Amino acid sequence: MGQNGGMQIPAKAEYAIRALLTLAASTSSVSAEHLAQEQELPSKFLGAIMSDLRRGGLVTSQRGPEGGFRLARDADDIQIADILRVVSGPMAGVRGMRPETLQYGGEATHLRDVWVAVRGALREVLEHVTLGEVLRGDLPVSVTRFTNDPDAWITRHP
Repeated sequence: MGQNGGMQIPAKAEYAIRALLTLAASTSSVSAEHLAQEQELPSKFLGAIMSDLRRGGLVTSQRGPEGGFRLARDADDIQIADILRVVSGPMAGVRGMRPETLQYGGEATHLRDVWVAVRGALREVLEHVTLGEVLRGDLPVSVTRFTNDPDAWITRHP
């Protein structure tokens, strides 16, 4: 949850997805500097993100004049959830804990069920959309059922 009480996608996760979309569109290796310029991202921060993505097995890197980064798998085999887990950890943690491990008493007894459902809803979208689908704009029903709902486009405030 962000400072305003809403769920937030960290900049690190958004930058990682944007960089990987640029890689997915490329037919050759791309330097971190080019990725940063292409997506107007902070170069040093992106360099650290690319290292995380390499350690997470989502990109490969090569040094030298022809060097740079490439996707480690086909863009249609990389789910948005894969990227988020590599750069941000498990989805829908509560205070850094997995929702199924939480125990509440009294009136909050069933709150754990809500947190597990939130994780399930995130998975419904993020585990069923790939980089390739985002790149092509060919989004699955698990995404378009939300984007086709006008209510989804409205920000609610307390």
